[in-house]
Amino acid sequence: MESYQLHQYIPVVILTAVAFAFAVGNLILSVLAGKTGKRSKIKDTAYECGMLPEGSGSSRMSVKFYLVAMLFILFDIEVVFLYPWATVYKELLADPLTKDLIFGSMVSFLGILFVGYVYAVKKGAFDWNKR
Repeated sequence: MESYQLHQYIPVVILTAVAFAFAVGNLILSVLAGKTGKRSKIKDTAYECGMLPEGSGSSRMSVKFYLVAMLFILFDIEVVFLYPWATVYKELLADPLTKDLIFGSMVSFLGILFVGYVYAVKKGAFDWNKR
């Protein structure tokens, strides 16, 4: 029986080998078929719309950017929890024991998130011009 179970993994092993061979083959083919010429400093510089690049490649971002990004993720997760609740809400209303519990739990969840949203607005998290 154990040998039969190991036979089930043969397609996975073959697929892994084919994927590995394809990746390595593409790398070898690109080296063989590619032009090997002298590389100059101007060829290795980044091309930015015909202008010579100035300064560092990365600039410092404001903390406000990351704060808004985290708030977006927070409210996006809220929607992830809200959709399944909305789809089963009608079915859960049929049971009298869970009718008030399911509605109260979602109202409390939305209430906590609303308090967080009001706090973020009062702190000026969404005001980009304020420092």
